Amino acid sequence: MSSDIEANKKALAYIKKAAPDVQIVARAHNYQQKEEMDTAGADLVVLPSNLPLKAIASAIVQYIERITSVKLAQELKKLISSVGDGRLAIVVHDNPDPDAISSAMGLKEIANSVGVKAEILYKGKIGHHENKAFINLLDIELNQPKDFKASEYKKIAMLECSVPGVNNMLPVKTDINVVIDHHQADIEEVKAEYVDIRPNIGATATIMTKYLQDLEIPIKMELATALLYGIKVDTDDFRRNTDPADFIAAAYLFPLANQDILSRIETPSKSTESIDILGEAIKNRQIKGSYLISNVGTIRDRDTLAQAADYLLTLEGITTTLVFGLGEDTIYISGRSRDDRVNIGKVMKDAFGEDKGGGHASLAGAQIPLGVFSGTKDKQTLLKLAEEAVVKRFLSVVGIQKEPG
Repeated sequence: MSSDIEANKKALAYIKKAAPDVQIVARAHNYQQKEEMDTAGADLVVLPSNLPLKAIASAIVQYIERITSVKLAQELKKLISSVGDGRLAIVVHDNPDPDAISSAMGLKEIANSVGVKAEILYKGKIGHHENKAFINLLDIELNQPKDFKASEYKKIAMLECSVPGVNNMLPVKTDINVVIDHHQADIEEVKAEYVDIRPNIGATATIMTKYLQDLEIPIKMELATALLYGIKVDTDDFRRNTDPADFIAAAYLFPLANQDILSRIETPSKSTESIDILGEAIKNRQIKGSYLISNVGTIRDRDTLAQAADYLLTLEGITTTLVFGLGEDTIYISGRSRDDRVNIGKVMKDAFGEDKGGGHASLAGAQIPLGVFSGTKDKQTLLKLAEEAVVKRFLSVVGIQKEPG
């Protein structure tokens, strides 16, 4: 990139001989010199004399980002290709959402492109009527094995989760080959051959869309619809944790997706339980300043908590909501926040434990096993104890009241 063109030519010749696979950006003064450097093997030749310095820098950065992205995609494809005649396990987090499921579909399509058999595996339930409609209308194939045996698969990929045994079906210390996620993670805890974690991105479906683009794999209508819905859900229609990459991916997917199916997924009928739980959340609300906490009692569908937490966040003067209920053997908690000073994901971790809570700055959840209390028949007493524990821990962490002891 020096102003001495002859020196640049010599450098180009030396680099091509010493490291022929390296990407090279070179500088020239005119189009004749540009042609000479193109012929000598430069991958990108810029003519600074005709452009502002900022424009040149931007073009070079964009080129490097594109090359890096394609290289990452090719490395992933090569690793998946090594599965050969074996099987690839694509594991998503427990009770998977559309972002996790659509991303897994994208990785399965990459596996299909190299003739590798892949299975999408999950544990838990597909909640939310929208999620059930999503699965049914797009005819998505998911497997829910009773016992996971790593020995049955040559490679294991984790999507929307990054550590075995943390909110996923995998036993702790399982050897992992691929991790792709957009959630914040302690990178020292993530052990895999291939790791791509981008916390700045709003959805893993965005990352997967870019992989498919870089690998020039055609995105079919069903996959495009799934990925677009995954991005929309995890970014709350581009209102939450959204990066320019999410808009770019959505713009690419939009003309490929089936808008009629998308509309039907987004507007399913509501269950009686979701209406009942919302009613309980409104009736039992406690307000502490701009914080709203509500105990909805016993629940069957944990996803109704998230719906209630979202709805209560629209109340005037409320910036953070915490809604919890009692399942068969677990206390389920859902939190939402639009207060820039509150990272609800960190609050969940601090209040209920690293292995029991977490999420994003604006939405999060937690699960507290009841342990020996799960067999208690007196649910009312159990609910009171649960409420006392949850509320005190939460208020203590956000600094509203001190926890005894």
